[in-house]
Amino acid sequence: MIEILLAEDDDSMRAYLTRALEKSGYAVTAVDRGTAAIPFLETKRFDLLLTDIVMPEMDGIELAQFCSELSPETQVMFITGFAAVVLRASQAQPRAKILSKPFHLKDLVAEVDGHFQKMANARA
Repeated sequence: MIEILLAEDDDSMRAYLTRALEKSGYAVTAVDRGTAAIPFLETKRFDLLLTDIVMPEMDGIELAQFCSELSPETQVMFITGFAAVVLRASQAQPRAKILSKPFHLKDLVAEVDGHFQKMANARA
């Protein structure tokens, strides 16, 4: 099963994203900030880090950089409601996908599905 670590500080958004991804067959570990994700990254392997960019304590870009150092095989996907941070994110993690809020949950699931399908096709 594909393992996703979700870091999103908005409680309702985190719950919606978790529910949508789990209904699509993904295993999701959800945390409310970047610093809360660190212990999970240190003890478990994830296929995808799905992180909001703007969060308290540690933003998503810092979290993605930490994740890349600790687990370079973990893919990164950003979600944000702030257009101004998209450029910074794309410079810091050029291979990461960036989804701008608002988006429909089916669009998120389609992006995640498509991402893992591309990876599977590349390995075949």
